[in-house]
Amino acid sequence: MVQACRRDRPVGDDIQEAEMNMKTHCGRTIGVTRLAPPGLPPRTARVVLSAPFVARDDERDDEPWLSLTSEEARRLAGLLLFQAAAVDPEPGGVPGEAEVVPIAGDAYEIRVRGHVLTVDQPTDAGGKNTAPTPVELFVSAVASCAAHYAGRFLDRHDLTRDGLRVRAEFRTADDRPPRVAALSLVVEAPSLPPERLAALRAVVSHCTVTNTLARPPEVSLEVRSAESGTAPRSAGPGSVRDGVHDQREAS
Repeated sequence: MVQACRRDRPVGDDIQEAEMNMKTHCGRTIGVTRLAPPGLPPRTARVVLSAPFVARDDERDDEPWLSLTSEEARRLAGLLLFQAAAVDPEPGGVPGEAEVVPIAGDAYEIRVRGHVLTVDQPTDAGGKNTAPTPVELFVSAVASCAAHYAGRFLDRHDLTRDGLRVRAEFRTADDRPPRVAALSLVVEAPSLPPERLAALRAVVSHCTVTNTLARPPEVSLEVRSAESGTAPRSAGPGSVRDGVHDQREAS
């Protein structure tokens, strides 16, 4: 259960990460940090949300705050996204565009049509493991596209989606350039009659993301800076030369 507390928020050595703040439209500041008492198991760590306010002369200068387990924090994030979609079912954003901006460390925010996703790196790769990596997000795109096509297939044939599941397994290459070398999908559709298995496989194998892998798009890359202007556009795989940036490293 998520409990709200109204007392002095813990400070000092117990706070292991710098607090990240977000300013709301009405002027309130929401702080997000992590409470990790030294010497205790990682499972005892908590995500702390705080909302400072200006106290009256006759009140203590304290602030309301929440202490959440990692599971509660993820559930709260999901609930917030669900309610945001209900309040603004058609968020702003241009179709066919995505923008990525840094959050902290190796974590980045992806903005697509008003929706927000995040990526990060595992702790053993220097990240904080707060979100999937870009490569895992790529594999998830293949799997979720397959799930979408499978779900629509079941709908067309008046079959339930109960139990529908798509599992993806992948392996990265041992040589260069860094890439996904192998990817396999398993689609489980318990309501599907055996005689329709081949038809479902044919439909799922031609989902948009899989088609894109089969027929790779032309990728162009342009690098800009405030001082040097725009580097020559590079098309296709490889690197941007002339000392601007090297694209050969993995994400």
